[in-house]
Amino acid sequence: MPDTPQHHHPLNSSFLATVSHEPGVYQMLGKREVLYVGKARDLRKRLSQYAHYRGSAHSKTAVMLSHVRRIETILTTTEKEALILEASLIKKHRPRYNVILRDDKNYPLIKVTIRDKWPRVVVTRKRIRDGNRYFGPFASTSGMRMTLKLLYTMFPLRRCKTVRSRNRPCLNYQMGRCLAPCADKVDNKTYDAMVHEVLLFLEGKNKQVINRLEKKMHQAAKDLDFEQAATFRDHIAGLQRTLEHQVVAADHALDQDVFGLARHGASVGLSLLFIRAGMISGSQSFFVADPIGRDGQILTETIMQYYSNRRQPPRELLLPLQINDDQLVTEQLVELREGPVTLRVPQRGKRMQLMQMAAANAEQVFSEQAKKEKSWQILSSSLQQKLRLQRKPDIIECVDISNLSGKQAVGSLVCFHEGDEEKSCYRHYRISGKDEPDDYAMMREVLMRRMETGLSKENLPDMLLLDGGKGQLNVGVEVLAQYNLLDRIDLVAIAKEKQEEGEKLFRPGRKNPVLLPAHAPSLLYLMRIRDESHRFGITFHRHLRNKNNLQSPLDRITGIGPKRKKDLLQALGSYKRIMAAGIEDLAQVAGIGPALARSIHAQLHKQDNNAA
Repeated sequence: MPDTPQHHHPLNSSFLATVSHEPGVYQMLGKREVLYVGKARDLRKRLSQYAHYRGSAHSKTAVMLSHVRRIETILTTTEKEALILEASLIKKHRPRYNVILRDDKNYPLIKVTIRDKWPRVVVTRKRIRDGNRYFGPFASTSGMRMTLKLLYTMFPLRRCKTVRSRNRPCLNYQMGRCLAPCADKVDNKTYDAMVHEVLLFLEGKNKQVINRLEKKMHQAAKDLDFEQAATFRDHIAGLQRTLEHQVVAADHALDQDVFGLARHGASVGLSLLFIRAGMISGSQSFFVADPIGRDGQILTETIMQYYSNRRQPPRELLLPLQINDDQLVTEQLVELREGPVTLRVPQRGKRMQLMQMAAANAEQVFSEQAKKEKSWQILSSSLQQKLRLQRKPDIIECVDISNLSGKQAVGSLVCFHEGDEEKSCYRHYRISGKDEPDDYAMMREVLMRRMETGLSKENLPDMLLLDGGKGQLNVGVEVLAQYNLLDRIDLVAIAKEKQEEGEKLFRPGRKNPVLLPAHAPSLLYLMRIRDESHRFGITFHRHLRNKNNLQSPLDRITGIGPKRKKDLLQALGSYKRIMAAGIEDLAQVAGIGPALARSIHAQLHKQDNNAA
């Protein structure tokens, strides 16, 4: 237990007396952040355990409790509701002492739309219960693209989104990439037979597909259709190459996720193998630096964080140990999948071999993490030395301004943590202070807003990288001085100069720029951060510009909403015809009338005159 006196600590007896014995969720809060989220069947009993904690003062639980300033509880009707709410709050607040899966992207799936009359093969990132067939996830997008390329070559199903009756088929038919059901070039029976072969291929039953193709090849050769026989031969060779790369993991067609867990001291390595139709389709690994809880609790948190409506569980999960609340977790997974889900802790047989493979992958996480940490130590030390920084730049934020002649100006902020993108901290700023092109004023506005937020939430970076030269650097110095942060945050500006000079780095108090070799890792890292801020800013700026360009002049007319705008376009055909129409013509449109027609006509021609 921390050294804080019991009567000052938030977990004192007077607080505990107010806590219910009902199920619910508790949040441990520091000065400005949520430190830990947990759930309990009996809230008072669980929090009392923390109050009477007698572990080492240096243990992670004691360290966390020493930072707790207050505790909030939320009552739930059932323990299952508490489990779901706990997972939701962890995703929202990303507390320091909970399990946070940094790589939570959704891997792509291949979908065969068997519910359609003429099915097609598409890529999606969301599995839903719509009666279609899904295959994946594919952890390697390049591997998925190779699979699709082979599929599209061997099985020319339709590629267009909708099937419309056509007199002549499109270019895909001419190139042998589609059977052209839209032009009645194929019957349902032949098309469905090809769909069946696609499903066999995606189910990993390539030997069956090869046998079918070999029969077709021999028949084509008997019929003296040697060109077609050669095509089948090439398809067989492609499938055999695919077969060589497939790792058969089981002798069944079950979809499984296999979890591995390894612990080194306070840190935990987690791995996940995707087994689809008995073959390994990919893997994913996570490193959790200092989670609170025993291994069973950590695995429970991982499962609850990992699966969602967008990433549904497979039929079976193989686990290295019994998890906490296994029945409640299973109920939640069944709801997400809308079908049965089984949790198993294998002890022998083929499933145990899969567990050993996942455990080895979990151990590998630590060696990869060690290499990553060593690499960052070298890179950060180099940055600190060459730029003479006050502190190690573990958290670097970069600010960039995007605008078009001062219009629709936006500021973009990207964040890198120990060498990696921290996308949850990326921010866009709509700049409101200026209509004229004034990069310095825009930079000042964005920096001031960021510093105010950082001070209130206590999440300031170690280093600020500004896209620009001495002018932007001076703005940064002014803003940091205004907030008394010059001793807290290192400031660097990066400017792209003439080609022969390369990139220049500017630092406060230094007249000449810092020039690093073009291939220096520290310079390349800063350039990567600057380029990411460009990309992030330009993407948002393009979105705003496109949104503005899509607006019709009719949107700027007072007195007409979406319905009247639609009525005008339907009655007169186009904006050009509305402009050419007289007041009487406008008044004839349903719902307009003479008075509104005069107003619309006046506003349109006023806009037209202003534009001229």
